Amino acid sequence: MSKAELVLIPTPGTGHLISAVEFAKLIIKHDQRISILVIIFHIPIHSTTTKVNTYIESQSLAVDPHRITFLTLPSLPDSDIPDPASSNFFNNMVQLQKPLVKQAIMDRLIKPVAFVFDLMCVNLVDIAKEFQLPCYVYFTAGASLLNLMFHFQALFDDHGIDNSTAYSNLSDNVGLGLDLPGFRNRVPAKVLPSSLFDKDSGFAMFFNHLSRKFRETDGILVNTFMELEPGIIQCLQEQDKIPEVYPVGPILALHDDNNGGDREPVMRWLDEQPDSSVVFLCFGSMGSFDEDQVREIANGLDRSGQRFLWALRRPISESSYVLPSENETFEDALPPGFLDRTAHRGKIIGWAPQVQVLAHRAVGGFVSHCGWNSILEAIWFGVPIATWPMYSEQQINAFEMVKEVQVAVEIRMDYQRNLMNKDANFMVTSSEVENGVKKLMSMDDAMRGRISKMKNISREVLECDGSSYTSFTCFISKVLQSVGDQ
Repeated sequence: MSKAELVLIPTPGTGHLISAVEFAKLIIKHDQRISILVIIFHIPIHSTTTKVNTYIESQSLAVDPHRITFLTLPSLPDSDIPDPASSNFFNNMVQLQKPLVKQAIMDRLIKPVAFVFDLMCVNLVDIAKEFQLPCYVYFTAGASLLNLMFHFQALFDDHGIDNSTAYSNLSDNVGLGLDLPGFRNRVPAKVLPSSLFDKDSGFAMFFNHLSRKFRETDGILVNTFMELEPGIIQCLQEQDKIPEVYPVGPILALHDDNNGGDREPVMRWLDEQPDSSVVFLCFGSMGSFDEDQVREIANGLDRSGQRFLWALRRPISESSYVLPSENETFEDALPPGFLDRTAHRGKIIGWAPQVQVLAHRAVGGFVSHCGWNSILEAIWFGVPIATWPMYSEQQINAFEMVKEVQVAVEIRMDYQRNLMNKDANFMVTSSEVENGVKKLMSMDDAMRGRISKMKNISREVLECDGSSYTSFTCFISKVLQSVGDQ
């Protein structure tokens, strides 16, 4: 049987891109009949472009070029680039890629059988319609966010209730929370993604627009698994107006060596520590704090008496919003004497090889920003989480892990880091840090049992006849069936 080519268009941020490429690898491993064209476009941020280029170069050498091909679109002229400060910036950037994507497809000798778009690139669904081909969304976040997006978009479109009004009504009844389909517990207003309700900036309308475009596709592939979010996935799958939802995760880059930084000193230090004795603190590529908050964390760690490995990043420049160097720490913000007092049990680093750290026998807990990839990695390695969300949907992720799945303890579930207005940030006290870390490292047997069980399940679902393996099979059969190539 001749190979069928699938076109995959990821968002060019490293988190989304790496997840999409790992998704591509799973597809070609799953079915020898499929090859994949990965189309890359750039956003005009130098640090992001450099990382993306480096990653693509390494992957191009690592994969079979007959099975996965990378094609980078031409850069846009500076005069065409939309205002980066606009809430519609990324949406406009995607719109400008349409003629370039269309031309790239027309120039191919092989006609594709289907498109898969990253959730942020779903405006490109119009191209699939032009070519009269099926299209799918690859949703890199969890099913809980997808459920929220559809819920509030339906409230607006079907009942005339805009997101900000819905949020105001909910906030007025803080003690009640939201009775959201798929959740066992009522969801408090404080953990809902603020961007879904930000009427003034335009983000609320943007997310509603994405949800509408999702409904135009032939299916949504979600980086989760049925056993992790059963009620939410079932709720989505039972709704008539939502395309078929395929839980295909966990999709993780477990063998990626392309993150930069020197991991040897970190791993040597961990090798010297007892089993399950180290708290790992890491808040993602955007995860940094101001000096006052750094001191509170340090004082909490100091009093906790726990061993720790802390990825302490220097804050983003307020003037340029440029990410700091990955190896640059923020040690000058630490309290006097902290490094001396904790030298025998702690290590400060700028960059962390997160997968390798979580896989290490010495790590017994993970203080995390609750990005979805980080949650899946922690579950994969069976490491308990203490929640400290910062951006985007991370608050609802934290709530889900603490209250629904019960594999995490709370430091905070409602923390939100505001880069534009630091005065809007509230302080997590040293006592909260101390208590959260102690609770994390003295977790009861029942919770550790749940984490161990979920670790095993996260691996089993990808094996033959596992739930995610079965979802992959259904998706591939649907794609091949659309061209009579079953």
